[in-house]
Amino acid sequence: MKHACAWLIALAFSTTQTLAEDHKIMTQDQKDVIGSIETMTQYFQAGDIARVMESYEEKATIVFEPDTPQPDTGEQVRLFTELSAINPTFDYVAGHEVVVNGDIAMHIAPWSMTGHTPDGQEIKQSGLSVAVLRKQSDGSWKMVIDNPHSGRLLNQ
Repeated sequence: MKHACAWLIALAFSTTQTLAEDHKIMTQDQKDVIGSIETMTQYFQAGDIARVMESYEEKATIVFEPDTPQPDTGEQVRLFTELSAINPTFDYVAGHEVVVNGDIAMHIAPWSMTGHTPDGQEIKQSGLSVAVLRKQSDGSWKMVIDNPHSGRLLNQ
């Protein structure tokens, strides 16, 4: 019995790693959610804020700073524009986890970011992103809630 439990734990762990690493066994919806997140990230890194905003539903809420959800689209554009000035480069350090239930999805991913202030000083940040997306009538996925600072709760 003891060996069976150890085997089940090892199997569960290896299956979890495989799911995260092998896009081939993910559903198409899971792949599409990851594609939406990665596309938004590419637009943000390129400073294309108009395209970044296309990744969100009209009344989305974004958490730019912990405990300060921002539902105002104009303010979101201003904050993304301000943040893009540091020329950020993002990395999803451990991959993505996506849970889909019908037309709702939750995306979870640890991230790291490097950028530079206007005077050349390097900025490094990291966190845990949790985003809720909704499948649109055209089959695309858009974010409804985006909180890249979810990991802060682990550090309290």
